[in-house]
Amino acid sequence: MTHISVIIPTWNRERTLGKAILSALNQTLPPFEILVCGVEGSPDQKVVNSINDSRVVWIEGGRDGLASIPRNRGIQASRGEWLAFLDSDDEWLPEKLEKQLKYATKVGCNAACSDAVRYIPSQGHVGTFISHNIPEDLIPFPLLVKDNCIICSSVLVKKEIVEKCNYFPEDRALKIGEDYALWLRIATFTDFAFVNEPLLIYRDDPQNSIRAFCPSHWDIRINVLKSFISWAGSRNPGIVNRKYLGMAKMLIVHAYIKKLLNNL
Repeated sequence: MTHISVIIPTWNRERTLGKAILSALNQTLPPFEILVCGVEGSPDQKVVNSINDSRVVWIEGGRDGLASIPRNRGIQASRGEWLAFLDSDDEWLPEKLEKQLKYATKVGCNAACSDAVRYIPSQGHVGTFISHNIPEDLIPFPLLVKDNCIICSSVLVKKEIVEKCNYFPEDRALKIGEDYALWLRIATFTDFAFVNEPLLIYRDDPQNSIRAFCPSHWDIRINVLKSFISWAGSRNPGIVNRKYLGMAKMLIVHAYIKKLLNNL
């Protein structure tokens, strides 16, 4: 039997956290454990304590302004063969895990993702979120390095792959984009199997998101590519395809030029 560990980082999300957890509990392929990672004594912890299911476990995640830190603590505490990431304001549809694992197994991938229903609180249902950007049912590195077309709450990945990638980067320059930085690392080991249907509700609320304070698109892109190049350069020769490293270096030059032109 496949064991899946769900990782939910949270910070002041007591209004939405319960729904996120219940959406994980109600999967047709039940998760092995749900690790909620946040600040000890917070309202979020009270939500977790109110749920009567031994699979739901509170993990002291700390709070240093970086989402990567509680995620990594959850990963390190997890016992499953697979990891599934879920943000505390998003919700999965019931067949999310089952469909992703089935398709990833079919195509021989160690990672999977899917489309989502985008929900803006002030507007309601706004339709699918990313499918128009993905031409095929696999997301290889050459496609992913051009643009982040993966929603964090849609990712299912083998734990051993994340460990090989040194987890989410805990770099202050990547306060935004730390997930994209990890996806690029993962894509050097495996393509992402893309299930081309909405399997989650992605809550897009810029007013209450860290994105309200984020740097420009090009600054984020530059920081992510720098992180990847640094990580890839530290690997043993031959581990990371040199072509991938070359692509990242070429695209970081492109990002610098775009940033310069935007500032004129």
